[in-house]
Amino acid sequence: MRVLFVGDVVGKPGRQAIAALVPAIKRERGIDLVIVNGENAAGGAGLTGVIAREIHDAGADVITNGNHVWDQRAFLKEIDTLEFCIRPLNLPPGNPGKGWVIQNGALVANAIGRVFMAEQDDPFRAVDALLSELGERAPKIRILDWHAEATSEKLAMGWHLDGRFSAVLGSHTHVPTADARLLPQGTALVADTGMVGPRDSVLGIAPAIIVARYLDHLPHRFEVASGVVQFNSVVVDVDDQTGRARSIERLDREWAP
Repeated sequence: MRVLFVGDVVGKPGRQAIAALVPAIKRERGIDLVIVNGENAAGGAGLTGVIAREIHDAGADVITNGNHVWDQRAFLKEIDTLEFCIRPLNLPPGNPGKGWVIQNGALVANAIGRVFMAEQDDPFRAVDALLSELGERAPKIRILDWHAEATSEKLAMGWHLDGRFSAVLGSHTHVPTADARLLPQGTALVADTGMVGPRDSVLGIAPAIIVARYLDHLPHRFEVASGVVQFNSVVVDVDDQTGRARSIERLDREWAP
């Protein structure tokens, strides 16, 4: 199985790039499963049912989330109507939605970190509990969208799951890292995949707004930047029989609206 994992989609420019690039990449690279992190797809903060379906129609088999999952309040009620959309599995009990799905013969799970982020349930134990719950029902191919801030926490999860997940793929910071590799027991790992959002920005937001916040420490309304979009993703090749990753490579492009 060849898996395309796409970094955090930022606003309308990011969604447009997904629609423009993902179908062609699927054909060119023989992709079997597309996973897209959509937590910033609605104006740079959160997700809606309409936008989730838009990304799904553009080629995403599974849409994952992160710390901005409930920024759009309506999504609290919408997520349970979207069978292809998941949220971090280690959110406290009572949160709507689900933290994993089996799609195209693969287990896709989503977890969120705790270092430098709002406190959540233990992600390490949450993933362990998921594997215990599924037992023999768990497919060989297992992909984790690991939405976390600290690189140390991200890498630690990779080592924790080495040999038990096919890939542990980082999201959240919007900054692609150069550490994509295979761990000894066959788990593909990257600290952060990056984003699909305006290149000339600060993490997808218009630079002047972020600079002003640093200068005057006053609240400023975020606006998604415009212009050329950077498309950050990774492609993971997984052995169907063993679930071990055979390779992981970055796939980064630019797209002009």
